[in-house]
Amino acid sequence: MSFLIFAFSVWFGNAALSRYRTKDTETSEDLGIIQTATLTLLALIIGFTFSMAIDRHDQRETLEEAEANAIGTEYLRADLLPNSSATATKALLNEYLDLRIFFYSQQSNAELREGSLKSDKTKQALWNEVLPIARVNQSNTIALVVSGMNDVFNAQGYVQASWWARIPATAWVLMAAIAICANLIVGFGARNFKKNIALFMIFPFVIAISFFLIADIDSPRGGVIRIEPRNLLELKNSLNPKTEAKASSKGAN
Repeated sequence: MSFLIFAFSVWFGNAALSRYRTKDTETSEDLGIIQTATLTLLALIIGFTFSMAIDRHDQRETLEEAEANAIGTEYLRADLLPNSSATATKALLNEYLDLRIFFYSQQSNAELREGSLKSDKTKQALWNEVLPIARVNQSNTIALVVSGMNDVFNAQGYVQASWWARIPATAWVLMAAIAICANLIVGFGARNFKKNIALFMIFPFVIAISFFLIADIDSPRGGVIRIEPRNLLELKNSLNPKTEAKASSKGAN
């Protein structure tokens, strides 16, 4: 869609606006200055926006790693609880881990809402498992378990906040407006547009590809470039080696 808009802008700039262009030298020089300034501004804005999208993508991957570390650490600290509570807490952490992996998958909004509700219930169950023990036994050991559980919950909140943080719509509007103006000016200044129409289509195509790449990186769930729960999956495999081995043997059979 963006390529069609930009290509139309180039064509419109040549077909409708070029009739107002004069052939004197001063006007040509002024046009060159305007073209250079507009294209430079467009390049800077695309570069800054691309950098913003990359930084947020890297932040989401870092937070996924931090969440896996928090869950794995709390799984080990669960051994500090009494035997019955330790077993129940580990089972709930395994269930919570599955739900967090599900969060990163490409699902419908209804499935994601259902997964979010299950995740909230599991977090409440985990807290209810630890809270009675913490009230009775306020030792440093139990405080360490409670602190680890808070880290698990906080990690989920940080991840959700990073996925909500997107490039503002106003930034997209501004960037699109400058891109359209740049394409109009390119078409306006074209001398042999009809003979070299394919050549002049390269510019809107490059701009459209840049927009697509920025939007794809800025979208953590959809698109080609996605956030994969590699660390969470690795943690799942390390916590359940027997289950993983069985699954592998079944796949081989």
